[in-house]
Amino acid sequence: MAHFAKINLNNKVTQVNVVSNEVITDANGNEVEQLGIDFLEEQTGYPNWVQCSYNKNFRGNYPSKGYIWDSENEIFWPPQPYPSWTKNLETKQWDPPVARPNGDIGNHKWDEENQSWNT
Repeated sequence: MAHFAKINLNNKVTQVNVVSNEVITDANGNEVEQLGIDFLEEQTGYPNWVQCSYNKNFRGNYPSKGYIWDSENEIFWPPQPYPSWTKNLETKQWDPPVARPNGDIGNHKWDEENQSWNT
């Protein structure tokens, strides 16, 4: 199955639809994104769709409602966790201004006001 994100005028994902692989496969057996876009436009009347990967094989992250489509970098970004966090194009994730203590994600909470990690 192929997945396509519906993108609004602000590049925000409003939903993700599933399309059969048969719909996006051309006569030579190749997946063609535009075939899925054309199918969804015909079905919904809405033209702005972008293929995404459930397994995160391309375009960074599997999006859900509220994610942002970055067409310049071809990445779906989750909502920015805090105003001070910045995009990391390599990991395709948001980075805090101060590294997590010992790289531990689960035991610390970000304090935006003090720009530090709390335990």
